[in-house]
Amino acid sequence: MAVQAPEARTARPSLGAVIWDLLTTVDHKKIGLMYAFVAFFSFAVSGVLALLFRLQLWSPDNQFLTGSAFNQMITVHGAMMLFFFIIQAGLTGFGNYIVPLMLGERDVALPRINAFSFWAFLFAVILVSISVFFGDVPQAGWTFYYPLSTSLGSSFYMAAILLLGIASLLGNANFVATIYNLRTKGMTLWKMPMYVWSIFAANILNLFTLAGLTAATLVTLLDVKLGLSFFNPDLGGDPVLFQQFFWFYSHPTVYVMLLPYLGILAEISSTFARKPLFGYKAMVYAQMGIVLLGMLVWAHHMFTVGQSAIFQIAFAFTTALIAVPTGVKIFNLLGTLWGGKLQMKTPLFWVLGFIFNFLIGGITGVMLSLVPFDYHAQDSYFVVAHFHNVLMAGSGFGAFAGLYYWWPKFTGRMYDDRLGKLHFWLFLVGYLLVFMPQYVMGFLGMPRRYYTYPADVTGLVTLNQISTVGAVVLTIGGLVWLWAMYKSLKSGAKAPANPWGGWTLEWATSSPPPAYNFAVRFPEKIHSERPLYDWEREGLEPEPIDPKTIHLPNASFWPVFTATALFVMFFGMAAYAWPNGWMIAGALLTLVGLVGWALEPEYSHPVEHPTVTGKSQAWMGMAWFITSEIGLFAILIAGYLYLRLTGNALPPDGRPALWLALVNTFFLVASSFTVHSAHHDLKHGKASPFKLGLLVTIALGVVFLGFQAYEFVQAHRHLPWTEHLWMAAFFAIVGLHGLHVLIGATGLSLAYLQALLGRSDAKHHGTLEAASMYWHLVDAVWLFIVVLFYVW
Repeated sequence: MAVQAPEARTARPSLGAVIWDLLTTVDHKKIGLMYAFVAFFSFAVSGVLALLFRLQLWSPDNQFLTGSAFNQMITVHGAMMLFFFIIQAGLTGFGNYIVPLMLGERDVALPRINAFSFWAFLFAVILVSISVFFGDVPQAGWTFYYPLSTSLGSSFYMAAILLLGIASLLGNANFVATIYNLRTKGMTLWKMPMYVWSIFAANILNLFTLAGLTAATLVTLLDVKLGLSFFNPDLGGDPVLFQQFFWFYSHPTVYVMLLPYLGILAEISSTFARKPLFGYKAMVYAQMGIVLLGMLVWAHHMFTVGQSAIFQIAFAFTTALIAVPTGVKIFNLLGTLWGGKLQMKTPLFWVLGFIFNFLIGGITGVMLSLVPFDYHAQDSYFVVAHFHNVLMAGSGFGAFAGLYYWWPKFTGRMYDDRLGKLHFWLFLVGYLLVFMPQYVMGFLGMPRRYYTYPADVTGLVTLNQISTVGAVVLTIGGLVWLWAMYKSLKSGAKAPANPWGGWTLEWATSSPPPAYNFAVRFPEKIHSERPLYDWEREGLEPEPIDPKTIHLPNASFWPVFTATALFVMFFGMAAYAWPNGWMIAGALLTLVGLVGWALEPEYSHPVEHPTVTGKSQAWMGMAWFITSEIGLFAILIAGYLYLRLTGNALPPDGRPALWLALVNTFFLVASSFTVHSAHHDLKHGKASPFKLGLLVTIALGVVFLGFQAYEFVQAHRHLPWTEHLWMAAFFAIVGLHGLHVLIGATGLSLAYLQALLGRSDAKHHGTLEAASMYWHLVDAVWLFIVVLFYVW
């Protein structure tokens, strides 16, 4: 739509109009605020749960919360705090709002994908929450170790994680595509603000590792619903393999939870010290070093499960080594603050609190990398205290630093600095009271996730009571925070465009920004990560442009519709035996949503948008999304190879025939050539050959799926997956590939519909380029599958 210049104030919109606007918006700022609201709401809920189970631990004979109720509280607390607050606040909340502004752009690369990601995330939160209405809240811990996660509540939790994974991966690919492709002229990668670098690094790490969590969750849910498992020892499976899958993601995600906040702290430190970042390039290299090493440390969570000595030594080394780039980041923050003209505002208090607490968490983390010490501290309150030092007093403090720093930009209102500082001090004191005693409790042998403890261990009762008092202080701090935010929204002074004197581009527009972010053309001379400082020093000014010439993407109902349809399907996956009407209805509604999405014009005035790399947004987004898909198949195939090489998953007599697999290979490889030819014809304006090639590709995919369905029926009749581990692995991996073929064929069908309506060119942002890339992926994966399951 063409954006009009700001007009005089009009009447306040009705509640219905506001709700409809939020349901259909593709504006990155509104989406970022919705992410942030849900994230901080999740923080508040999980904080209340923490207070409740701390009250239970006031005394060893307390009967306030016992047994399953206690386990449910700590499970939901952990899930909401980690998956729905810490990851989301800094990455998707602040990231969505701030990153396009810092890049000098008007939106993210794929606005409708962005909206869909939010709604899928919200429905994942809802999916976990509604398990209470089925009388079985998840209670196996946020780690849901196999075989503890066989309850109905755990099924809701695992379905929610899978839905959240879809939202996360699409969001990750969107962020990376935005940062690669959309930067104002003159802003090279080495001139980006540090927060943008931190978002870039966190998204890459998530794309590379989320496959571990997806694999662990998917295989466990398949076990619960269909009896198909890699982990069941009765079939020769290995329960420890679940931990390998799970922690391959769930320790790197600690750095996904950390990296955005390190970027926030860097921005705040530079602004309130009134000086440039100390060691900018070293900070960038340190962040990317964390990405690399973060994928090599997962197994320190498994020192006590009986792995070999060389295995433990290797991961002890990498776990200690990652302290180096992390320490560099802290040193950079201190170097930025040192010698600066510190302005002691609320955001800077949170930065200082982070540095103090995170150093304690880092030191205790190095202690836990020592295998003999880890044997003593494993699953004790020492680990609980360390974990919260890193994530609650580390990333959590970073989240509040970012909230107070950008609150004027978000809301257009200033806040009472005294309330912000009171909130900080209550959180700092409350945190120290809660978790410092827990280090000692761990040394005294108190295990975590227990609702009681022995009263005769000297000091244990007193330490638990101090910890509970701290939880009350934290609760009071939370109430002060809510009051500060409410007071600001109700009566806070109007915020100027740049209340802190910041130097990055989000401060170059009004507070809050208009829909189009900027009605200017920025100077192309950018010498550092502080463009406003550079331009002020050189006397350069942005050039105004007419807002009427700015075209933004249209609002769309299809992202929320499609996410709702997926929610229906995943609800069916969680609540009932497979297959069921909910799953079928959800799948059909999802297809309806995708068709509506594909046929709806993204822009009222189709225009081709130039990018930094010359690659389309769809190409860039799909290229990064594919990395996660490769990771998923790599994780599952690695698990299969382990089971095969240990002799537990040997092929049975009469396994699926090689000749049929080779016939299917011919069809799938041929389809790669036809889709490539169709894409080539599209780029050269040959409409009829393009449509024919696309139709042939779809037909070949359907033939492939037909033969595979026949093969599956015959194989299951011969030997069910519930009776043989190799068959379970075959159906899991080959079946997952078949699902990808179905998804790819759906994408190509949507591209064909767009072609029939003449909406396949770059100006209409057609889906063929992304769909053909995805199709090549499933073809390549199939070649590996043929060798591993049919030939070997």
